[in-house]
Amino acid sequence: MRLAIRIVICLTLTTMVSACSYFKFPGAHKVVVQQGNIITQDMVDKLRPGMTRAQVRFIMGTPLIADTFNQNRWDYVYTLVDNQGKEVRERLIIFFTGDQLERISGDFVPAGATTPAASKGSS
Repeated sequence: MRLAIRIVICLTLTTMVSACSYFKFPGAHKVVVQQGNIITQDMVDKLRPGMTRAQVRFIMGTPLIADTFNQNRWDYVYTLVDNQGKEVRERLIIFFTGDQLERISGDFVPAGATTPAASKGSS
């Protein structure tokens, strides 16, 4: 009899523990995960070709990826996963020639810069 009760208790506890991982309870707290460098359009608008590395670092902060093999490229990456599981990923790549900012690519376009698609449409 005691063995049967122990088996029933173990099965009940196992079912309860596994049910918690299967069902999503409304209002259960989930952590918002934020990683990388926060990149804003205002920060990107301040960047100008010819700026030094120190000036870019002052505006943007330390790059998330400073490639050892390509020291003329800095990568800024920002990832946010909210409590719904939705992911936001933003990327900005800055290229240097020597100590001078050469160009910017990624998800942001500096104010006043024209994209190749925009310049084709205006011709």
